[in-house]
Amino acid sequence: MIVVFDAELWVWDARRGETWTFVSLPQDISEEIREITGGPRRGFGAVRVQAGIGGSKWQTSIFPDAKRGAYVLPVKKAVRKAEGIEEGDAAKVTVELIDL
Repeated sequence: MIVVFDAELWVWDARRGETWTFVSLPQDISEEIREITGGPRRGFGAVRVQAGIGGSKWQTSIFPDAKRGAYVLPVKKAVRKAEGIEEGDAAKVTVELIDL
């Protein structure tokens, strides 16, 4: 499954000092992922993905966020720097599920 969507970057409030930056996947896409990946998941319900923003690609995991009702994707500092994006900016994001 490969999805492409636009999302705004945000910083996790609990780790604001460490600037953990994420984008939220749309709720409808998150629901599809929950259906596809049903059953027990490793650590925190993580799902392995290949992610991309602009020319940057990396492997990571998406995590369910009960507060937002959607999966969230961490966006590394190196990616933010390479793509010239920061908290509050919108980005076109590609997420491909791997290791299903």
